[in-house]
Amino acid sequence: MQSSVVAAMEYNDEAQILRITYTSGAVYDYRNVPLDVFEEMKDADSKGSFLNYKIKGKYRYKRVK
Repeated sequence: MQSSVVAAMEYNDEAQILRITYTSGAVYDYRNVPLDVFEEMKDADSKGSFLNYKIKGKYRYKRVK
């Protein structure tokens, strides 16, 4: 996965938590993210743009690291 913003992403289907590791090293959990949104993000050409327009401001989050 090549991205200037997102270093890694994981999804916990049971808890509906999307964990994003940023290239800065910060880690955030976004809560109640549907599986189909995660699948869309995996397929997105730009992970950072997808994150900005489809995740941020739409789902509650918590900084993990």
